[in-house]
Amino acid sequence: MSKILIRGAKVLGGEPQDVLIDGEVIEAVGTGLSEEGATVVDATGKVLLPGLVDLHTHLREPGREDSETVLTGTRAAACGGYTAVFAMANTFPVADTAGVVEQVWRLGREHGYCDVQPIGAVTVGLEGKKLAELGAMHESAAGVTVFSDDGKCVDDAVIMRRALEYVKAFGGVVAQHAQEPRLTEGAQMNEGVVSAELGLGGWPAVAEESIIARDVLLAEHVGSRVHICHLSTAGSVEIVRWAKSRGIDVTAEVTPHHLLLTDELVRSYNPVYKVNPPLRTERDVLALREALADGTIDIVATDHAPHPHEDKDCEWAAAAMGMVGLETALSVVQETMVETGLLDWAGVADRMSRTPARIGRATGHGRPVSAGEPANLTLVDTEYRGPVDPAGFASRSRNTPYEGRELPGRVTHTWLRGKATLVDGKLT
Repeated sequence: MSKILIRGAKVLGGEPQDVLIDGEVIEAVGTGLSEEGATVVDATGKVLLPGLVDLHTHLREPGREDSETVLTGTRAAACGGYTAVFAMANTFPVADTAGVVEQVWRLGREHGYCDVQPIGAVTVGLEGKKLAELGAMHESAAGVTVFSDDGKCVDDAVIMRRALEYVKAFGGVVAQHAQEPRLTEGAQMNEGVVSAELGLGGWPAVAEESIIARDVLLAEHVGSRVHICHLSTAGSVEIVRWAKSRGIDVTAEVTPHHLLLTDELVRSYNPVYKVNPPLRTERDVLALREALADGTIDIVATDHAPHPHEDKDCEWAAAAMGMVGLETALSVVQETMVETGLLDWAGVADRMSRTPARIGRATGHGRPVSAGEPANLTLVDTEYRGPVDPAGFASRSRNTPYEGRELPGRVTHTWLRGKATLVDGKLT
């Protein structure tokens, strides 16, 4: 593998520096580095970040390859600047055994556009009745450390307690989809003024908040780690903030779409805005941004949820929930957090690379941009601004809420262990 010299990049948004990659690692960082024997990438004016890590991706394979595959999903990830993604367990069959998680892990290794770390199911078949093979999945070649029934809540408190106790033995974490099912029966959107005016079934904030409150107390009781998926309400923020002040080992994520979009968009009845948890109010959006800035919310995770055209091009009530997000996440974070002054680029690197890698134990990812570290990097043209065109997505699905919307920033290059997976915005 030849040497690569990234010339004049603003590392984490700082002063311009050169970064020399030799093989799989960063050889040197400085100014005026020699170009001899290296392929030179002119990074003048661009921001260099550690490769992004997504703790919440739906790759759909096995079973729903009409929506996404490991290949197409990892290609989308590379386009978005990601070098590692964690693949959720709600596949067909469910990733609740060592065999299925190893299948997903091996597919990721074969395709090579980013590292794929499977997330194991908490319960058999995501049914919430019996713990899955947590230990066997951890001991498998995939080395699973994160477990989630995402798409469904582990609503049985006894099952949740047992899961927390089990994963504690090997330092694992349970990632909870916080949704009390009895409070969301027939729910179609956020419960509030808009749902009342539209006559759509309301999804109350308390359905999320009550589960989070229960689970942080369970985590404290057991002395284990719990992670809250796609936190979406101002009340949830306050519960997590309280739990952290108490010393409870809880982490939380927010999606890009919950940082930008509100339930007012549902007035269009466009199913592209139908998502779980639902889009909330402007007050919630502002609370989520502040919480991400002050560290109450630890990370940004995409909840990349691809669906085929027919599952979204239908009436609202029948439409599937979810949005694709890998290829637009960094742009949304730039608009909502960087351009508002809430985070600098070092903060973005923390929330989208270092901390998700730490939570998920993604070895070799989220590392500093410095000599001797793995060359997992992404280069961003932060001055770019343009409309989102899903026709150019690498993902197999096109269900983005941003079609035609102007967003800032464009990933131009991504390197996975020194190998370019994206060059000048084109997959290699």
